[in-house]
Amino acid sequence: MTDTRPKAPPGDLAALFAETGVPPSMVTRALARLGPDAGARLREDPWRLLRVPGVGPRQADHFAREVLGERARPDDRRRGRSLVGYLLDEAARQGHTVTPPAEVLTALERLRVPDARRAVEDALDTAEVIALTEEPDFDEAALEDGDLPEPEETLGLARWAMAEEAAAEGLARLTATAGPLLDDATIRTLRSGLPEDRSLALTAALRTGVTVLRGAADDLEDAARAIAGAAAAHGVRAAVAAPTDRAAARLRGAGAAYPIGSLHALLEPRPDAEPAPGAPPGTVVYGRGEQRPLDLDLVIVTDAAGLDVEPAAVLVEACPDGAHLVLCGEPGALPPAGPGRVLDDLEASETVPMIALEPSGRGPLAALTAAVRGGELVAVEAPGKEVVIVPAASPGEAVHRTVQLVTDSIPRALGIPVDDVRVVVPSAAGEAGAAALNTALKEHLNPGPGRFGGFDPGDRVLVAAPLPQAAVGENGTVTGADATGLHVRFAGGDAVIPPALTARLRPGWAVTAALGRGTRSRAVVAVLPPDGPDDTAALSRPLVATAFGLALEHLSVVQGAGPALARAVRERQAPPRRTRLARLVVQ
Repeated sequence: MTDTRPKAPPGDLAALFAETGVPPSMVTRALARLGPDAGARLREDPWRLLRVPGVGPRQADHFAREVLGERARPDDRRRGRSLVGYLLDEAARQGHTVTPPAEVLTALERLRVPDARRAVEDALDTAEVIALTEEPDFDEAALEDGDLPEPEETLGLARWAMAEEAAAEGLARLTATAGPLLDDATIRTLRSGLPEDRSLALTAALRTGVTVLRGAADDLEDAARAIAGAAAAHGVRAAVAAPTDRAAARLRGAGAAYPIGSLHALLEPRPDAEPAPGAPPGTVVYGRGEQRPLDLDLVIVTDAAGLDVEPAAVLVEACPDGAHLVLCGEPGALPPAGPGRVLDDLEASETVPMIALEPSGRGPLAALTAAVRGGELVAVEAPGKEVVIVPAASPGEAVHRTVQLVTDSIPRALGIPVDDVRVVVPSAAGEAGAAALNTALKEHLNPGPGRFGGFDPGDRVLVAAPLPQAAVGENGTVTGADATGLHVRFAGGDAVIPPALTARLRPGWAVTAALGRGTRSRAVVAVLPPDGPDDTAALSRPLVATAFGLALEHLSVVQGAGPALARAVRERQAPPRRTRLARLVVQ
């Protein structure tokens, strides 16, 4: 039977979605992921819709039937090829840079792909998916016995695999080309009178190409400023890079004779530059890199535990030969929001010095966060209301208590304005997740119809995916909108987010710990909702420690998780990630 349904003009994505019953809200997301010719590309291969976040195999199959009619079949090679990319993209969302082929084949069979191996081969032909072979580690005994393990084969999206390899090559280059930034006599003078751990950190930073510092956030920030200040005072071109412009502004508040900015700004994003051929639409292009390295001798990154493989690769490529790179991170920190675990892999490689800073923090907040990081949930004395526990028996009560704390209790009792209060949650989903809390907070703080792509002037927004104008985790305030896009005021300045990229913004009153980790606030409301599939399943020791550690002066814990909270702190680490960097660095 011939499909006689009317077709939208090629390239007309809105008309295509209207014709096939796809919600209009998907247009912006599809354009952001597939580019301006998304309509034509989806008509050619409707299973490309799987590249759009939030779309699963069932929705893509339904869309394909609407576009192709009876020509949409489970054995369509376009379907198998797209499903391979989808599975690897889903693995990347969980932090993995590579996946064993057997897992992909099994998943394809569950999705009714008749020839799973051919689907993998078709995906490999696109150059977006690559096969990787890693030589296994083995000891001398195995070599003598001839009992050698087989090479490990994995599949990965080329985007992450190439970034991981670039990061490994850059780290090895910095280690090999570095020399002391100051002479021995000057370094000895700078070390004089310092505690042993701070002395070791300063020495490693000035003598070694790549150094890892571990410790509490306050101690890492203090060490970063001290090392950069000491180096800059003796003519070393030093800079401190924070995760966001807002975090950098707080660090600059103490005054410094060296630049402090966001890593995003340090690498000089170019909003008007076109991504490289084959790169996903909207990929941020940086002005700094291998061809135009930074004019610096020493770069200190204050929260390198949050770096996934792509920004890490850009950073190390932008460091010139001979430059020193100091990567700071809390021990057992929450993994990055994107794929990889750069700092943990680098430490595991045992190729660079790692210095643990002794905790110097005092007070209830520091004590509570340190205890959680050590696996204990303890009660702390807080005479100044630095820590307050607010019980919640249901998700609805958790939302109610949170709104009350943000809009009334904290500003009134502690004198901390609403703009300095941040709500942090384990996940976006759930009755008391970030989405639900943002809806409730908007109703109280800035009610409106969301006439500009879901936002109104005065709304607080969060960058959830990299933008040329701002880093992931950056908070801003909507100031208006017009044909050019959404106007947002960030800490680094005003920006216009074009319509195709507004899908990378989220409401920003309540944030997940993974996205909010880069910016600390005077007051934090950590919402740990009652037991449920979308709630306590996300709880872990790194997540709770991260959420608690974001508070500078006050922490309110909306505690609805019950005993599950203490159990998560005691027993549950972050899920493991499959990565290659540790092995690549030592090759």
